[in-house]
Amino acid sequence: MIVITTPTGLIGHQVLNNLLNSDEPIRVIVRDPSRLSPRERKRVEVVQGSHGDLAVVTKAFTGADSVFWLVPPDPRAESVEAAYVSFSRPACEAFKTQGVQRVVGVSAFGRGSAVSGKAGNVTASLAMDDLIASTGVSYRALALPPFMDNLFRQVESIKNQGMFFDMISGDLKQPTCATRDIATVAARLLLDHTWSGVASCPVLGPEDLSYNDMARIMSEVLGRPVRYQQISDEALKATLTRYGRSEAMVQALVDMMAAYDQGLATAELRTPESTTPTSFRQWCEEVLKPAVVA
Repeated sequence: MIVITTPTGLIGHQVLNNLLNSDEPIRVIVRDPSRLSPRERKRVEVVQGSHGDLAVVTKAFTGADSVFWLVPPDPRAESVEAAYVSFSRPACEAFKTQGVQRVVGVSAFGRGSAVSGKAGNVTASLAMDDLIASTGVSYRALALPPFMDNLFRQVESIKNQGMFFDMISGDLKQPTCATRDIATVAARLLLDHTWSGVASCPVLGPEDLSYNDMARIMSEVLGRPVRYQQISDEALKATLTRYGRSEAMVQALVDMMAAYDQGLATAELRTPESTTPTSFRQWCEEVLKPAVVA
């Protein structure tokens, strides 16, 4: 039995789709089952509720061999530790009581970096990894750089202004990955019942690119000029606050971006095993362009 959390989210939905044609029994934890497709509802067992609730995860993990673990975004959390570590505590208790063997979790890389201790969401993700590992389950932390798909948040400015924005230097080259590749790696691990122990599993995409590189590629794919504009931490804070994030979660994201600007995302050496296939150009052609021209 494989249990999937966030089965209607950006990554969890793709993980679930990758597993539907397998022979494995699948159970999902979902707040709103109506968001599942008819095919998904027919194929999976549903446990309704939050995977931050002990009663829900205890029920969901009963008889489970493997769990896909992803902490949902909580932009109004009182602290980044509460959003990641405290949210995961009930599941960690249920991993132990229900005898879960393997967990594949969405995390971040940067462990051991000089700036990882004050990197907001990244620091909290690594603390979550430590908590999960302390339960005794075999654990694979998907160590992830920034996602290509994060650019969806700026589709309107790309479409209408020919611009996108962030705190990071436009010339800093760093890895980026497509969420569909994350889902592919996660599904492969969930279907493999032979691995054990605790390890990081980086997902780095095929190349390191700067935001200026991305702007050039977007311009070529979209057939219109696109440029990157670096903004200050205060400007990012103002934008995030306007969208209703708590002060603590605003600061956590700003701290993460500042750590990226100091090279956090370049800390992991690329290997054949960590290199995933989807290039940024391919992602732009297949995913971003249809969204911009719609």
